Amino acid sequence: MLNTFPHLLVLGFFAPMLLRVAVACLFFCAAYAAHKNRAAVARLRFPVIGTASWAGNFTALVYAVIGLMLFFGGYTQIAAIAGAVAAFKAIVLGKNFDALFPYSRSTYVFVLIICLSLIISGAGALALDLPL
Repeated sequence: MLNTFPHLLVLGFFAPMLLRVAVACLFFCAAYAAHKNRAAVARLRFPVIGTASWAGNFTALVYAVIGLMLFFGGYTQIAAIAGAVAAFKAIVLGKNFDALFPYSRSTYVFVLIICLSLIISGAGALALDLPL
């Protein structure tokens, strides 16, 4: 089947960049929400470590680092793996620890799918990663 706009196919290298920046913005907002809800997170009881007053700030830091790596395209595949792990944790544990995971499960499913596609496709345009 013929493409309606065949001249736009040369811009396909920018598609991973758009996905990367969109997921980075989601992680930035999640980092802000985790930092804002750090008092509620301090009262949560985790399965292995029990209560942890540092869990909210640690989660905000992890989300911010993942967001920065994805936004600037540095070590994108590693950041996408970490983002996929965080999204999977949110899908599984989101109901019990809602202060750490501000989005709905369907949003985290999309984040997981986008992160898995970034692992395969790479960083795209305007990234610090260079394909070998």
